Amino acid sequence: MNAADEILDVVDEQDRVVGRSPRGEVYAQGLRHRCVFVLARDAEGRVFVHRRTPAKLVFPSLYDMFVGGVVGAGEAYDEAALREAEEELGVTGLPRPDFLFKFLYEDGSGASWWSAVYEVRCALPVRPQVEEVAWHAFLPEAEVERRLGQWEWVPDGLAAYERLKAFRAGG
Repeated sequence: MNAADEILDVVDEQDRVVGRSPRGEVYAQGLRHRCVFVLARDAEGRVFVHRRTPAKLVFPSLYDMFVGGVVGAGEAYDEAALREAEEELGVTGLPRPDFLFKFLYEDGSGASWWSAVYEVRCALPVRPQVEEVAWHAFLPEAEVERRLGQWEWVPDGLAAYERLKAFRAGG
């Protein structure tokens, strides 16, 4: 199945399911849907950072400090977080990612999606999907911070990262 044909739940401003549509239609029409963002750390606590492939439907070739993606129709956030993390990192047997918080991301053009943010420790050797990940490395968080102004980041991932920093700071 083509990624654009994947069926997603369409949700309202309270994150209640109000319909279902193929991913391509959801993106084209700016329908509200659900996504997961998983911050993956290695055994040393470094953050998995990657550059998306040019073939991605949204934000091609941009950098991201999260693995994740859309939540499928009828799928729970927790299930999607584990599935997406294992798929994108190319591993099996990850511990269940820890849920941190959820927020409604708005892209500025009228589109929005509910975004559940997670964290997971990945002590396994990673083999990222070549269809999803063009480049990757585990970077110390200080290096991620340095790169924020140098690399072009996916806007929703950057928003999730800023909210994660505020969450950790207690605000």
